[in-house]
Amino acid sequence: MDSRSGRGRNPYELTDETPVYVISIAAQLSGLHPQTLRQYDRLGLVSPDRTAGRGRRYSARDIQLLRQVQQLSQDEGINLAGIKRIIELENQVAALQQRVAELSAAVEGAAVAMQQREAQVHASYRRDLVPYQDVQHTSALVVWRPKRGE
Repeated sequence: MDSRSGRGRNPYELTDETPVYVISIAAQLSGLHPQTLRQYDRLGLVSPDRTAGRGRRYSARDIQLLRQVQQLSQDEGINLAGIKRIIELENQVAALQQRVAELSAAVEGAAVAMQQREAQVHASYRRDLVPYQDVQHTSALVVWRPKRGE
């Protein structure tokens, strides 16, 4: 299932990833010129989905990213190559965080399954058997003396 295009979901459900804005609206919402959006697409900074006729369709997430690119460029003075690297690293961190969450859930599931299996094993013990306990052997000497008059 492609989460970006929304395949496998209700086609009428709108999310931050739903591509709905044409380039002119995306430019207005982001405060950028449409030509800037085209340049960012060519550079791979913000790559919107495409329609069957190859028209760009921007999502709310794309517009947020356009604003972030503009802020990094204008306010922080970072060049576009640096911004592209920042975006790639942020995406990599997000993917790794998602993977850690998936692995943590798998470990948690395995721990629960192991505890359930352990409980089954303990429940299967025969109750007439006495568990073996290892006796500690020491070199202590005990002297027994009977009491007088016994």
